Amino acid sequence: MLEDYVVVDLELTGLHVRTDRILEIGAVKVESGVETEVFHRLINPRRGISAEITELTGITDEMAKSGCSGEDAVSAFLAFAEGFPFVGHNVLFDYRFLKQAAVNQGILLEKSGADTWKLSQKFLPETEKKTLDYLCSYLKIPRAQSHRALEDAKATAELFRYLKERFGASGPEAFEAKPLACKVKKQTPASPRQIKRLMELAQWHNIELTLDLDQLTKSEASRLADKILSGAMG
Repeated sequence: MLEDYVVVDLELTGLHVRTDRILEIGAVKVESGVETEVFHRLINPRRGISAEITELTGITDEMAKSGCSGEDAVSAFLAFAEGFPFVGHNVLFDYRFLKQAAVNQGILLEKSGADTWKLSQKFLPETEKKTLDYLCSYLKIPRAQSHRALEDAKATAELFRYLKERFGASGPEAFEAKPLACKVKKQTPASPRQIKRLMELAQWHNIELTLDLDQLTKSEASRLADKILSGAMG
């Protein structure tokens, strides 16, 4: 069973890996079953944060603007987690965002990991839901604040410890790290032509763009132009 691992949690600007960004990274390092170190970075996504994300996380535009760059945060986290498998709640979802960010920086990322969401499905079938919020309430796992990366990583670490101690003897193979398989393609920056078109569209539709156009990828620029043309940003 896993004894050395890094528990990771992300907060995001949205749910789509090709068009959304990492907003916060929190992690707990566990060695020989003991928590030894924590990692936390708040990230400036260089775009406005939606009201829904602020309501969920408590992270405002002003808070995010004080954060570091996504490139610096991801590089620092990967150095922190080097040599350790990941543990997370629905870990593959967060891993996909980390891998996309790494690939965009030319960093090869291949990890194995364990998923407390899948473990809860297997060993806690009686629970009504398998969300981290519900399981923390059900198992009385304390959190100073929900939907903040470091607090959620600490809670996930406690959930993994509980599941391993309670069910590890009867199913030790479930608590081994397995390859985290997902494919992402490197995203290329938006072309000058795309940026010019976005500026023209925004001006024509009287829209203020609350993001750094120089940081947009081609897919993001295309999606944003479609939103403007469809009136979704009106």
